[in-house]
Amino acid sequence: MGKRQFPEGFLWGGASAANQIEGGWKEGGKGISVPDTMRQRFDENLKDYNVQNRAVLSEVLKALETEDVENYPKRHGSDFYHHYEEDLAELAAMGFKCFRMSIAWSRIFPRGDEEEPNEEGLQFYDRVFAACRKYGIEPLVTMSHYEMPVHLALHYRGWYDRRVVDFFLRFVKVICERYQDAVKYWITFNEIDSMLRHPYTSAGLLEECFPGQNFEEVIFQAMHHQFVASALAVKICHETIPDSKVGCMLTKLTYYPYTCKPEDVRKAQEIMRSTYCYSDAQVFGEYPRYLLTYFKNHGITIHKEPGDDEIMKKYPVDFISFSYYNSYCAAEDGTGLEKSGGNTAVGYRNPYLKSSEWGWQIDPMGLRISLVDLYDRYRRPLFIVENGLGAKDVLKEDGTVDDPYRIAYLDAHIRAMLDAIELDGVDLMGYTTWGCIDMVSESTRQMSKRYGFLYVDCDDYGHGTYKRYRKASFDWYRRVIETNGGCLFE
Repeated sequence: MGKRQFPEGFLWGGASAANQIEGGWKEGGKGISVPDTMRQRFDENLKDYNVQNRAVLSEVLKALETEDVENYPKRHGSDFYHHYEEDLAELAAMGFKCFRMSIAWSRIFPRGDEEEPNEEGLQFYDRVFAACRKYGIEPLVTMSHYEMPVHLALHYRGWYDRRVVDFFLRFVKVICERYQDAVKYWITFNEIDSMLRHPYTSAGLLEECFPGQNFEEVIFQAMHHQFVASALAVKICHETIPDSKVGCMLTKLTYYPYTCKPEDVRKAQEIMRSTYCYSDAQVFGEYPRYLLTYFKNHGITIHKEPGDDEIMKKYPVDFISFSYYNSYCAAEDGTGLEKSGGNTAVGYRNPYLKSSEWGWQIDPMGLRISLVDLYDRYRRPLFIVENGLGAKDVLKEDGTVDDPYRIAYLDAHIRAMLDAIELDGVDLMGYTTWGCIDMVSESTRQMSKRYGFLYVDCDDYGHGTYKRYRKASFDWYRRVIETNGGCLFE
């Protein structure tokens, strides 16, 4: 084997989400979104995502009555709304080829059901994309990244209502037409599979709004509406931007059997299927038989409009993007086993792996395994759009931040990626590390759980100067991009 490098044209970069980075929650005509109503729960178990993501109607209504920014961290984010120019200049200084971001639905359609878009919101993204173009950065835009207007959640019961499909497609048509010369790469729904784990965040579903109904069936009905909306978004995007590429995005939850006991192997397989079924539907354009069998066995009925199946089949996605942070273990009987948290899920702790400060197990080999599994399953280009290490970084008096733990994490995962490409034959388009600029964590709503190459002077309650500082990992990643990964193998 000769000199080791990534393929020419590999899209190196970083990732963000509007609701976690932008701030400006009521500026420029923006409406209130679902994440604007999610308060911090710092006094509860920060390692339990189910606790951290708990949503009840009374709390949502209470949030609408307050201008509080301290206890609703998504309202301040990292203030990218006012810092986007300098932030993109810093990303360009690292050599970014690609920047994954999202367009806040509520910034374009404040309530979600308006006939006409908010021009001020559109102009904000005009400026962001102009800056991307100036710095030679390719935007990768997520259409829906946990940013539903709260009006649709409260007055239409979220994605359960078929009318929301049309509202979303109006939004998609507007942004595709407006930014057709600026954006080539798109993702429809972020971690579409996560709706079962956090239905309010993903789909605006509050269980109290469905008295007497099977809430699992409600969630799957909303999921069906997102599948149809995703397929039609692919259609709109391809027709509006002929050379565009549109991907799906899933939470890559990688589970190993805790032992070689057949029951543990079967349990891991079952859990993995429960994730793959959502990407299966978007890639193959139809519900997998095992999911239909699950519906039948659990008395779940999904209402489809005439033509829905044909729409899903006709407009599948072009590539598969995914998040990967950690792996888990699965066991049929977990008695006596220690639980381990992670990205929106929980499993059993793997005794062979180390863990982050938040209990997420660090497993670069798991990324290689995930790449192989996904590529063998789909035979379509893959894109890692989230990967990184959340840690408590310390800003020193001289304005520097040493983060060797982040460098070690990313180094190991990037090596695993190249092994998957060179040794396993995987077609990988690019890699955008999560939270390239410090932003509010989705899992804990903390600023102190930091992922970025740029430190943002802001604490968990939104206090600080919001000044940016380069971490040690900034120069390290710049060198990785500059050498197309080659420096890791010198």
